[in-house]
Amino acid sequence: MEVQLLEATEDPERLICQGARNDYMSEFVGDVSFEEAMETTGGDTTEEKMETLIHHLLQHGHFGPFEHPHATFAIKGVSRSCMAQLTRHRHVSFDVQSMRYVSFDDVDPADVRDGEMVVVPPSAEDPDWVGRNQKTGDVSDEDVAKREVIFKDAIENAVESYQDLLDLGMPPEDARFVLPIGTKVNIVMSMNVRMLMHVADMRAAADAQWEIRGMTEDILDIAEEWCPITFEYYNEEMKHRKNRLAP
Repeated sequence: MEVQLLEATEDPERLICQGARNDYMSEFVGDVSFEEAMETTGGDTTEEKMETLIHHLLQHGHFGPFEHPHATFAIKGVSRSCMAQLTRHRHVSFDVQSMRYVSFDDVDPADVRDGEMVVVPPSAEDPDWVGRNQKTGDVSDEDVAKREVIFKDAIENAVESYQDLLDLGMPPEDARFVLPIGTKVNIVMSMNVRMLMHVADMRAAADAQWEIRGMTEDILDIAEEWCPITFEYYNEEMKHRKNRLAP
C-alpha cells in the first residue's frame, strides 16, 4: 500500500481561522487583513493566535470552519475489502480504478502468492496474529502453515482462472467475478478536514481492520504535515474519542 497527497488547499489553517473569525466579527472578513482578523485572539504571534483559535474550536466542537480546506489523496494497492469499508463514507469523493476497463492479464499468477495483485493478510502467515472476532489466538504452527497454503493456492488459482477466461474471450467486466475480494485497487479520494477527522475516528480506531487502519494512519501522517496545528492536537487529544465528530 502507498498513500500520496495529490493536491491540497494551500495554507489550510489560515483558511480555517478566517472562517471561524467571520462568525464573530462585525467587519467583513474579506475586507480586513488576516492579522486584523486575528487581533483579539490570544497569543503573541500570528502562529500562537492560530493555535489558540484552532484548539478552542476543536475543544468546543465548532467543526464548521474545518470544512473549508480540502485534500486529495492517491492510494495504491488496497484490497477491494478495504475499498468497500472506505467508500461507506459518503461525504468523501472517490474515483476507483475500474476492473471493467483495466485487465490484469500480464500478472504472473505465481507472484500473487507474494502479494502481487492480491493483498495477503497477516493472519495468513503469522501464527501470533489475532484479529477481530477470532475465536482464539492459540493456533499451532502446523495450522498456520496449512492456512497459508490454502489461502495462497486459492488466490493464485483465482488469478490464473481470471486470465484463462480473458484468453477465452470473456470481457474483463465479467471475468473479474472470479477474483478474490483481496484484489488490489487504486483509489483517488478527496475530503475536507472535518471529514478526515471523522474518517480517522472510525478507521484509525483500535477495533478497525488492520488494512484500513494502516491506510488511515498513513493519511494522518500526511495530514499532520499539511495541517499541523489541527492534526497534532487531534493525534494527541482527540484520536481515542471514537465517533467524536459526526459526518
